[in-house]
Amino acid sequence: MKKKTTHTAPVIAYFSMEIALDPGMPTYAGGLGVLAGDTIRSAADLGLAFVGMTLLHRKGYFQQQLSAEGQQREEIISWPVADFVEELEARAEVRIEGRRVVLRAWRYRVRGSRGNQVPVFLLDSDLPENHPADRHLTDSLYGGNERYRLAQEALLGIGGVRMLRALGYTDVDRFHLNEGHAALAVLALCEELCGEPGATASDVPVAAENLGEALAKIRPHCVFTTHTPVPAGHDKFSPALVQLVLGENVSERLAALGQKDSVNLTDLALRFSHFVNGVAMRHGEVSRSMFPQYPIRSITNGIHPATWAAPAFHALFDRHIRDWQQDTFALRYAVNVPLREIESAHGRAKAELIAEIQRREKVTFQQNVFTIGFARRATAYKRPHLFFHDLQALRVMAEQTGPFQLVMAGKAHPADTEGKALIQQVFAARRALGGDIPVIYLANYDMTLAKLLCAGCDLWLNTPTPPLEASGTSGMKAALNGVPSLSILDGWWVEGHMEGVTGWVIESAEGSDGTSAERHDAAALYAKLGGTILPCYYQQPTHYTQIMRNTIALNASFFNTQRMLLQYLYDAYMG
Repeated sequence: MKKKTTHTAPVIAYFSMEIALDPGMPTYAGGLGVLAGDTIRSAADLGLAFVGMTLLHRKGYFQQQLSAEGQQREEIISWPVADFVEELEARAEVRIEGRRVVLRAWRYRVRGSRGNQVPVFLLDSDLPENHPADRHLTDSLYGGNERYRLAQEALLGIGGVRMLRALGYTDVDRFHLNEGHAALAVLALCEELCGEPGATASDVPVAAENLGEALAKIRPHCVFTTHTPVPAGHDKFSPALVQLVLGENVSERLAALGQKDSVNLTDLALRFSHFVNGVAMRHGEVSRSMFPQYPIRSITNGIHPATWAAPAFHALFDRHIRDWQQDTFALRYAVNVPLREIESAHGRAKAELIAEIQRREKVTFQQNVFTIGFARRATAYKRPHLFFHDLQALRVMAEQTGPFQLVMAGKAHPADTEGKALIQQVFAARRALGGDIPVIYLANYDMTLAKLLCAGCDLWLNTPTPPLEASGTSGMKAALNGVPSLSILDGWWVEGHMEGVTGWVIESAEGSDGTSAERHDAAALYAKLGGTILPCYYQQPTHYTQIMRNTIALNASFFNTQRMLLQYLYDAYMG
């Protein structure tokens, strides 16, 4: 917006409520944060003028503990902040409930493959000059009540813009809002155009006609990525709560921007962004049906290959694909990697996973037994229970076609009682199966465990209720490590699936009611697993390894954040 600057190139400011930066920093809850971290890592690889903005989350998301019956217990995480990030002198302010809340920033440096760096600033309100309650506003990721959530989103959006200015970033060319959590950034931008120098968003009333002018000026600078096709995933707040937390002037300003009956942060971001996208081709279609008044594009998610390649595959790529970290499109040359080397690398990755299972659970998994992986947030539409629809059918399949074992993981949000019940349902199925089919559910799914799971299984399973899977990046991580998917045709798999080449599809009964759809989808899963996949694995091992190689060459070479960021660069940042 303002053009005086100490920087020599325009800056892309990437706002996200969660960013997975380091396995030792619990500043993420799941896929949204992992994607944000991978995006920033690829920005560093590409040498882009990028800066990340998030909250510090001193107490993280939560540490998951599971009882013998699968009951989830949440424990607060304490992590040594100063061991990972450096405190900066800059300060910014936001008014919450009429009180002045001072923010400081901690900096984390993301280093790219060519030596470039991208700074990520983590906002922190734990300062002695703040009210005791306000000192905890940046503590817990997705914790607390609606008031706490709204206050956090104001600190991220409004406070994030102000902190950028305090740090000297006055030439930001694009503000990329990763989900609606950061949408209140537009209020700080309105303030710069319509308010007075140094004023806060709750101090200066702005006429509606000036807001219209601000909208026209701000929109070219904003990019918005929506991640969820579930209506409940879009944050909405009552005008009364907004007035209480942010003040009357902010409430009036939002009303002038169409946020009258409720304040919908997704709608606010849509209104203020010149470029809006879903995170897969199909998710873009679903998003356009949800918000038909807005032109919504699609840029399919990806992963950062150097982060998610298991050590054995990292070494394999170094030997055969020299510049794979700098040019991830070069992973297509995996078609020339000898099958025996892929088989060997996978064997080492599988052995690492089995060793971790033994260390954590004292349960024996067999190296030569077909291993299925399922790991994602435990919530109803992900359907972690679908695999166990007919336990007797599973027993018959294992006996007649070949043995298999299943490793699962995933946290349920503390308020998601249905998701917690599904974990207990999996534990009950495990007990019922006894020793017929080994099943393990590993607690505290995080980046470290995800890397082991995605590389160490023989098959990656995904069973969402379509069309509710926006993207799903765990299958991309598996593909990078030569692990094919068996999945409902939803999210990224619509684009990545080639039947019998990169994996297999579960033909779903989309549109049917819940009970009949689950019965149909479970039967389709069993038919594909028992009729095609297990026979291929046990009777045609060379062909199965060819499929593993295909997943690297055809899927990993495209579904990565380098390709994704180049699309953002040309379509959204430079457009």
